[in-house]
This record gives sequence, structure tokens and C-alpha cells, in this order.
Amino acid sequence: MPRALPALSEVEFGVIMLTHAFNRWMVRCMAAAGVPDLSPIDVPVLHNVNHRDKPKTLADICLVLNIEDTHVVAYALKKLERLKLVESGRRGKEKLALVTAEGRAACERYGRIREALLVPSVGATQFSGEMLSELASHIRALSSHYDQSCRAAASL
Repeated sequence: MPRALPALSEVEFGVIMLTHAFNRWMVRCMAAAGVPDLSPIDVPVLHNVNHRDKPKTLADICLVLNIEDTHVVAYALKKLERLKLVESGRRGKEKLALVTAEGRAACERYGRIREALLVPSVGATQFSGEMLSELASHIRALSSHYDQSCRAAASL
């Protein structure tokens, strides 16, 4: 059996802390942008549908956000549609999610708040843009290791 890797436990604890802080940030920032009561899933789903102003399928959204349970995203889309932030459309038999003008405006307000509050705060640290890009690359690589280990665990 391989030796324990204490540094990996440190990373996992850091990811847990970051995940909760990031979830709180997304929800509070969107509330400050005028859209209260969104969940930590609703916010990235809205931003993904808004991205490049291009219609998205449920499968596309799940793939990009690495969400396995499609019903979680389907529920978020229904909630966002009730709030008139997204609307549904069709391409043949395929159901699509499209951002509304109200949804686009909410994402723009979120972006302005992010630029005013979060970017200067992070910019005041030792993290350069290059370091943050490298960190993001490492996080994506670790994500693939966890995904593979998850598949292996499911077959035990």
C-alpha cells in the first residue's frame, strides 16, 4: 500500500475551505447584484448559460461544470427560468437554455461587483496573474485525478 501523502490532506482541507468561501461569495455577490436567494449551483449555471451568449443544452452545462447529476442542473434551470434570468428554446428536438436580457444584466452587475471587491483584494496579495493561471491548471489536473479515483471507487 502506498504511503500516505500528508500534503494531499493539506490540499484537500484547503479545497474544502475554498469551496465554502467561494460558494458564499457567489451567493452574496449575486444578491448584491440584485438577485437574492440563488444557490451555489444556480450562480455558475446562470453564468454558463450567459457565457458567449450562446444557447446551451443541459448536457453541455453539466459537462462544462463537471456536474454528474443532471437533475440538479435541470432544477437550477427551472428556478432561473421562473426568475426570468434564462428561457428555454428548442433546436429540433433538443431543449436549449438561453440567457435573457435580465439574466445578462445580472451577470454584468455581478462582474462589476467582482471587479470592485474581489479582484483588488486578490491583486493585493503575492498572487500574480501567471501564478493564478498555474494554480488553476493544477486544480484542473487534481480534479481529473479525483474523477478517475471516483470511477475506481464506484467499481469496488
